[in-house]
Amino acid sequence: MRWENLTGGPGGPAALFGADAVVTRTVDTPEFRGITFHEVRARSIVNRVPGASRMPFEWTVNPYRGCSHACVYCFARKTHSYLDLDTGIDFDSQIVVKTNAPELLRRELGSPRWSGAHIAMGTNVDCYQRAEGRYRLMPGIIEALRDHANPFSILTKGTLMLRDLPLLREAAGVTEVGISVSVGFTDPGLWRSVEPGTPSPAARLAAVRALTDAGIECGVLMAPVIPFLGDSPEQLRTTVRAVAESGATFVTPLVLHLRPGAREWFTAWLGTHHPHLVPRYERMYAGGSYAPTWYQRRITRQVHELAAEFGIGPARRGAARRIVTPERPDDPAPAGATQLSLL
Repeated sequence: MRWENLTGGPGGPAALFGADAVVTRTVDTPEFRGITFHEVRARSIVNRVPGASRMPFEWTVNPYRGCSHACVYCFARKTHSYLDLDTGIDFDSQIVVKTNAPELLRRELGSPRWSGAHIAMGTNVDCYQRAEGRYRLMPGIIEALRDHANPFSILTKGTLMLRDLPLLREAAGVTEVGISVSVGFTDPGLWRSVEPGTPSPAARLAAVRALTDAGIECGVLMAPVIPFLGDSPEQLRTTVRAVAESGATFVTPLVLHLRPGAREWFTAWLGTHHPHLVPRYERMYAGGSYAPTWYQRRITRQVHELAAEFGIGPARRGAARRIVTPERPDDPAPAGATQLSLL
């Protein structure tokens, strides 16, 4: 690993941290077995999203890099190659922890240059992955956002968010707080195969119920809808019905996209577990990282029709700022594709 890749050269972007700031730890406990943590002192924590990404937010905070959720399709896998780590096993097991994230965020929010813009979290890797149970960075981050009345949103597959429910309620009392939980399907077999490090879909939907019962609006990003494995009419109906029963305030579908890094890892998994689907995926994704527009529109229409049937939505005007979707800074979607999800 060459940590010097994280430092900015002359005229280049500011360094995230230097080699002298890295402490590597291997924790020999059952919940973290096989995982190595690289503790770093970050030099900045509020990141600007490039305008080409067409995201409904401009700023993000990511306290971790790499993710033990180990989702085989994770779009963020490519980012690990910037650290001279591979986008497969290393992404799942070599976790970079920005240990000073809360104090750094408080300082940056207090700067006279900061405008108080919306900050999105969980849009690169999950801020409530298992590492958060050890490092507890999110309470300090939420406290800083609360104290500055700074609007924010969180996207997660992690039920650990419920630990911070009191803080989220306090923040929601002084600023706009948007919460989205990612549940692309409810099939237990598919979950164990493609999202092995995550809480079950049922546990995530129980978290949605807990949040809404506590008075915090929470929606579901139905992501990803996986072609040929999780997209049958029966599967979509089952998932949307479960989302409705959780009390979610909206459901927004997002079809699987396969950016470089994720594409190779997912394709290898597909070849092992569903080799008969490899040719179909090669045809479907022949045009790039995204499924064809007609397919995305079909899934979106089906999910919206089911949502109406089960009494979810429609999303309110301006809700696009509250529906958190993944960052795609270097791979904008084709016009009319995933933007259909942002009502």
